[in-house]
Amino acid sequence: MQDRHRHAQRAKRKRWCASLFGSALALVAVAPGGFAQGVAPGNAPAPGDANASHPMAQVQHQPFWAKRLTGYLAARDGTQLRYSVLLPKGKGPFPVIVNYSGYDPGSIGGAAYLDDNTAMAVNLDRTLVEAGYAVAGVNARGTACSEGQFEFLARSYGQDGRDAIEFFAAQGWSNGSVGMANWSWAGMSQIATAAERPPHLKAIAPGMVLGDARLDSWAIGGVPAPNFVAGWWDFLHGRWDSALQSARAEGDNRCVAQIATNLKTAETARVADILTKHPLRDDYIEIRHLGARTGRIEVPILSMEAFQDEATTPREDYYQDNLNLEKLWFVQTNGPHDMYESLVFRKTLLGFFDRFVKGQDNGFDKGPHVQVWLETSTATGGRLANENSQPRLVVNAPRYPAAVKPVSFELSSGGKLVQGGSDGKNDGRGEGRGEGRGDDFAYPLPGPTVNADFLSDTWGPLPTDWRKGSLAYTSAAMDDTLFAYGSASADLWVAATGSDADLQVTLTEVRPDGQEMFVQRGFLRLSDRVQDDSRSNPLRPYPLDRPETMASLTPGEPVLGRVELTKFAHLFRKGSRLRLWIDTPSQYGGNGFAPYSQPQTITVLHDAQHPSRLLVGQWDQASGVTPKLPEERPACGTILKQPCRPDPLASR
Repeated sequence: MQDRHRHAQRAKRKRWCASLFGSALALVAVAPGGFAQGVAPGNAPAPGDANASHPMAQVQHQPFWAKRLTGYLAARDGTQLRYSVLLPKGKGPFPVIVNYSGYDPGSIGGAAYLDDNTAMAVNLDRTLVEAGYAVAGVNARGTACSEGQFEFLARSYGQDGRDAIEFFAAQGWSNGSVGMANWSWAGMSQIATAAERPPHLKAIAPGMVLGDARLDSWAIGGVPAPNFVAGWWDFLHGRWDSALQSARAEGDNRCVAQIATNLKTAETARVADILTKHPLRDDYIEIRHLGARTGRIEVPILSMEAFQDEATTPREDYYQDNLNLEKLWFVQTNGPHDMYESLVFRKTLLGFFDRFVKGQDNGFDKGPHVQVWLETSTATGGRLANENSQPRLVVNAPRYPAAVKPVSFELSSGGKLVQGGSDGKNDGRGEGRGEGRGDDFAYPLPGPTVNADFLSDTWGPLPTDWRKGSLAYTSAAMDDTLFAYGSASADLWVAATGSDADLQVTLTEVRPDGQEMFVQRGFLRLSDRVQDDSRSNPLRPYPLDRPETMASLTPGEPVLGRVELTKFAHLFRKGSRLRLWIDTPSQYGGNGFAPYSQPQTITVLHDAQHPSRLLVGQWDQASGVTPKLPEERPACGTILKQPCRPDPLASR
């Protein structure tokens, strides 16, 4: 029975690895239409990129390094952290790129790694090594082969990162110039480490991070989201399994014994237990608020995020706002968590490291600081999908933040979404603020899932009684193309018959062909509705999210709930309509919610005293040179993480 259970657990972990962090996507076609701003179909791989000759389909990799070094480095308190280094050909010394997380980076180059059984991307490491960088991986304390007590995103995490950077800088094979790469947990390590200001750290390139673990993931909009954490714990153990496979193949008994120890001691710090003991923001949770310390970062940063990120969401605590914007370069795209693997992005990544780690005068710092990828798609499935992802269009801005103009859509009677002026006033066409007494929906009847199946980008089926459990507001057909960019805010006046409730807001495009395309989602626990005035603006709600500012509802008394729709970029073309769905939170990507459960009726108001509205940002041409926007709509099913479905309201 124990063997059967162990095999079942391994199979479950493997499914999580393949589905969530391996991004095994359904086969889709490249969207029709031309490319712009230097992005073209069939771009050759970046110089030094071995993907042309070593595609991901070839699962068994061959060593691509000249020499591999393994060992342990000492953190400031003496804790021994396991590392592995892949050296390039040549005499050296070499610049260094560090991969640091709690997965399996301390075992890169081992047997499991060569079987493509690793958290990050073998081919990315290959690209860096062949470009002349030493690639160093180090495991966080208490994970895989490293000593110490695991504690997710503790302050020691950044301090250990600083010690690792300085260790690698001092080695004889290193020239003392160190950068950091990779995404997810390995992206969080970068902002945590850079905030500690290691003297030899030259640049970081974090992707898809949790800047504020609570609002970005654990309780999005204040709504508890426990499902992802539970599955992630299994995935984490699966990564330690890969380190164990390599250690056994190498006869590394020290590592084998340490993994056995960590599997026991880490159970005392399971993230699920953390959330049970700390359900609201307190000092313990705030320590894990990495974005609060990013103002200390001094080195250049190349940041990447995916708008429909199914794992960490694209919110990232807006940590980029805290940086020296002259040293920030930002790539944003539709798509999944692992878009960091894209070969198009890899060219940008190499140019960034060559400029700031190698010190080459390649002109990277003179280019645009913001790249927005639109309608990104891929021509392949499986592990190749992310690498071969390409945007249909790239729009640049000279610096962050790109300028936008707020556009208002007022909720009105009859399920109408009435476009108004930028301040929500009359637009000059005889249409103004919404009207009508308000609309009711039954709570809690969850809305449909979106992208819950990691093997494909899909809407889930419409739930039973969905007409009772949801409201929809739809605009008139657009007269001109609206290039919507950035975060958006659904400012909703609501009254409930209970003492609290959770809202889910979904923005879609209703196309002339009768298909409805997913754009973005947002969530809010109404008791967590009080805003942080220092960080909120008309397009970005930012909850204070402190226990002392939370307030239950008085039954029947209207309150204003500002629901944040996290960042996105989307072309609502002429003839399309915007739609806003309001219902109870359901699963979105890996985020499964535990909404407030009291059955009740919720009323969304839209009268003169309670003007509910949607505010979206319109890309301002003053942000930079905007190429001609393609008029032809991409085919449904081709745009990553933005699935279509037949319009469920068409029969009306």
